Amino acid sequence: MNFRTRTQPEPRGFLIAPMVDILLVLLGFFMLTWSFARQERELDVQMPTAGESKEQRRSVGEVIINVKSDGTLVMNRRPMSPEALLTALSQVAKLYPDQAVVLRGDQRVDYGTIVRTLDLCRKANIWNVAFATAIPGTAVQGSAPATP
Repeated sequence: MNFRTRTQPEPRGFLIAPMVDILLVLLGFFMLTWSFARQERELDVQMPTAGESKEQRRSVGEVIINVKSDGTLVMNRRPMSPEALLTALSQVAKLYPDQAVVLRGDQRVDYGTIVRTLDLCRKANIWNVAFATAIPGTAVQGSAPATP
């Protein structure tokens, strides 16, 4: 004989502790993703190394133009034609007259392509152009920009 009465389990309400755990994990994920998204790393560009290059501090609104080995121009992870790049750079120059541009050219790209890209910057009235190089002793592919 069982004289104990069975108690009905109380319906659980909204549990806040697991929700806080999930939100903290998501917050950490988005903060990590945001920090990596700030750094432009185009994996198809292998920059040449320079013996006297130094790691440069990255600015938040930095404009980076990648010139791939086949001559493709990439800005903000979007391939662009020279005309579209000139238009985009002109708009940037109107908004920010002293905007710096980092030019990352692949070590196998034709020198004339780099000169034409530099000429597009000049036509867009951007005069502050830095050439990115890889730091010796680091991986060449996808490394952080450094200026000699």
